[in-house]
Amino acid sequence: MSMNLITVLYLVASVCFIQALKGLSHPTTSRRGNLFGMVGMAIAIVTTLGLIHKLGTDISLAEGLGFVLVGLLVGGAAGAIMAKRVEMTKMPELVAFMHSMIGLAAVFIAIAAVVEPQSLGIVAHMTDAIPAGNRLELFLGAAIGAITFSGSVIAFGKLSGKYKFRLFQGAPVVFKGQHMLNLAVGLAIAGLGAYYTATGSHEAFAALVVLAFIIGVLIIIPIGGADMPVVVSMLNSYSGWAAAGIGFSLNNSMLIVAGSLVGSSGAILSYIMCKAMNRSFFNVILGGFGADPEASAGGGSQEQRPVKSGSADDAAFLLTNADSVIIVPGYGLAVARAQHALMELTTKLTEAGVNVKYAIHPVAGRMPGHMNVLLAEAEVPYEQVFEMDDINSEFGQTDVVLVLGANDVVNPAAKNDPKSPIAGMPILEAYKARTVIVNKRSMSTGYAGLDNELFYLDKTMMVFGDAKKVIEDMVKAVE
Repeated sequence: MSMNLITVLYLVASVCFIQALKGLSHPTTSRRGNLFGMVGMAIAIVTTLGLIHKLGTDISLAEGLGFVLVGLLVGGAAGAIMAKRVEMTKMPELVAFMHSMIGLAAVFIAIAAVVEPQSLGIVAHMTDAIPAGNRLELFLGAAIGAITFSGSVIAFGKLSGKYKFRLFQGAPVVFKGQHMLNLAVGLAIAGLGAYYTATGSHEAFAALVVLAFIIGVLIIIPIGGADMPVVVSMLNSYSGWAAAGIGFSLNNSMLIVAGSLVGSSGAILSYIMCKAMNRSFFNVILGGFGADPEASAGGGSQEQRPVKSGSADDAAFLLTNADSVIIVPGYGLAVARAQHALMELTTKLTEAGVNVKYAIHPVAGRMPGHMNVLLAEAEVPYEQVFEMDDINSEFGQTDVVLVLGANDVVNPAAKNDPKSPIAGMPILEAYKARTVIVNKRSMSTGYAGLDNELFYLDKTMMVFGDAKKVIEDMVKAVE
């Protein structure tokens, strides 16, 4: 395969990746976006296989292809199994796991390039020194990759919520002098990176990689569960920049383009998420620097206050007698796997002449787009699904709002309590509706650990129980 053909094929793959991002920006075009992404990756893999024989290594072409194919088979099989088995509620953990693997791959490639640069075509002979520019790229790629790996491991544990290890708990882990420690480690990494770039010292490179693994843990542990959607998006960006850095070292235009696309899109999404949560973008990416640890940790035990509760039959009566209904899905809906039952309920309400819409908060669930994917799985019509900015003005004219497993994203404290930790956070203004129905298993707080004033309003009726069971009972009552 000639270099001109390789360049053209990499360009085609890059265009496919750009079209994939464009397609994934809206639910109606997401399938097409995924198709573009798969085609682009297939072209990139085939082209890379054709490039192997040009590396000039001591390994024969057959052996090189054999190693690559074994890796593809093992990785592809593992990915297919995980994709088939993963539950919708576990999707955020899977995403965090994938980010960690990208970061670790960047570290391994950087280590291989430092130890045997001639094998990757960086230098012509083993005795040749790696150019300073390549050393800088290897330093950046390895450091970002290590931070991505260890940070993603912590994020995985926090999202999973099933590990008792302190670092994996949803509450922030804070201690005295934490920010100064982070600053010291960060400066040490920068200093070692500069020293490695100037001298090529393997010892300096090894030390900076170890410190990068450590700071990856340090910058994620002080971030509370309420900020996890931003963390997932941020780590996605880090993984992209790590790949891009390694791409420069290997002179691989495909890695540079793909990594830059992932890095820039992840950074933009992180910024959008921070705005949606009224968080400082730089505070979050720097490990919660400047945040109030007690506020981040949540409100602790809550005062017992009376609420008005009802049954699924009561809720069904209110829904069927309404002209307009807005449904606010949350993580509790995903946990109960109730999206298909909800689709059946809304279909019956629509047939009865009720105007039904879905309202999606940008950070609903545990990762960006979690609720959109959940509803798409149940084949909810896209025209019924609205983002927060598009539907907030309609709550005041809505008869009934049905909140399913959502908490912080509908908490009026963000609007009415300037002392609240979530003050200023944009919310779905469900409290403006004439009647509010809230389904939860209990009165437990959400990810932010705050009591929700919406639950105690006179217009609010709480329906306690598993979302799937409650919605199924509503369907029966509507029939």
